[in-house]
Amino acid sequence: MTFAPRGACPSLATPMETGDGFLARLVLNTPIALDDFIGLCEAARTHGNGTIEVTARGSFQIRGLSADSAPRLADAVAALDIEIGDGVPVIVDPLLDDPAALIHANALAARLRRAIAEADLNLSPKVSIVVDGGGRTDLDALAADIRLRAIPTGEDVRLELSLAGDADSAVPIATISTDEATGKVLALLKRIAARGGEARAKDVLAEFTEQPIQRTRSSKSPRACVIGRHPLTGGAVAFGLGLAFGHAEAEALVALAEIAEAHSAHWVRPAPDRALLLGPFAGANAMAVRREAGRLGFVTEASDPRRRIVACPGAPSCAQGLIKARALAAEIAEQVSFAGDGVALHISGCAKGCAYSKPAPLTLVGTEQGCGLVKNGTARDKPMRYADPADLIAELDAVAAKTREPVHA
Repeated sequence: MTFAPRGACPSLATPMETGDGFLARLVLNTPIALDDFIGLCEAARTHGNGTIEVTARGSFQIRGLSADSAPRLADAVAALDIEIGDGVPVIVDPLLDDPAALIHANALAARLRRAIAEADLNLSPKVSIVVDGGGRTDLDALAADIRLRAIPTGEDVRLELSLAGDADSAVPIATISTDEATGKVLALLKRIAARGGEARAKDVLAEFTEQPIQRTRSSKSPRACVIGRHPLTGGAVAFGLGLAFGHAEAEALVALAEIAEAHSAHWVRPAPDRALLLGPFAGANAMAVRREAGRLGFVTEASDPRRRIVACPGAPSCAQGLIKARALAAEIAEQVSFAGDGVALHISGCAKGCAYSKPAPLTLVGTEQGCGLVKNGTARDKPMRYADPADLIAELDAVAAKTREPVHA
């Protein structure tokens, strides 16, 4: 087994060292059976420290591995029936049987993965693809090198092909049919690979900007948050819930899986925005699981204040962390409410800002001078002032008077 250097993309085969040991990331291509999920959680508890994360892009991370236990975790996972992506990540609609979807995005993603694997291209491990089938939940917030988004065009459905960004910032370059998608994506990946093993889609953008394509705006109603009930084909429903600040202990996840299984669910799938989808359920069963999940500490309401805060692990889990980011996040969520929607507060253990790269209304960042406060910026920006973590609630109230964003509950 090899180990990924800091800043690289960790995987099951190449874990990365962090403050609490090695970290392994699992990109799942399909939902997994609840029994296999329980096996995964038990492996994380046996070979790691039992902390499991779901990332903003919908991958599992297992923390607290050692150089000796990481290979044993890989062996344990290999014995489970889990389809793990080991090539270019192709992120796709998490709802497999979404009746609102315009195309079968998961099937298209599977074809792309096979074609990319056969092409054997020399690509940066950070290159990624998003396939948005236009269904109930969206992938708008996820940045990717290549984006495919299903759009209705009269009686037909086409794919908007865009490069280098999220739904708002990516540059549209063509509108294509689903039959063309595999060939077009492969051609783009070959162009990227031709520029070297560290190249990204932004490096080939100039080749497509002479005749810019206008972005197609969807006429569909606003799409749903992943947290909550989602209808599935055939009348059943899936239920989405969040992991508070992106992490949970294996024991709680095992308990959740057992509750879902007792209410006739078969599968679980990690989803973007640090969430899990479980199903299929009858409607009443989904509500029963929702109540039990809330008791276990999971996020079951889209309005939960914990969803307004993004926090990295911080100290001591990360060697770079200078503050206990997640502990602070939990304390603040209990004492401060936030007006509006979206991320209101980013808490970063250091100036790298791994958990959230975009500007936030307020960012708390660990520094040698204390906890830095950044208004309308990122963890990399210079703080406007510093505070002791013990005084943060008062500092947040002071900032609230000027920003009107955090409001003391």
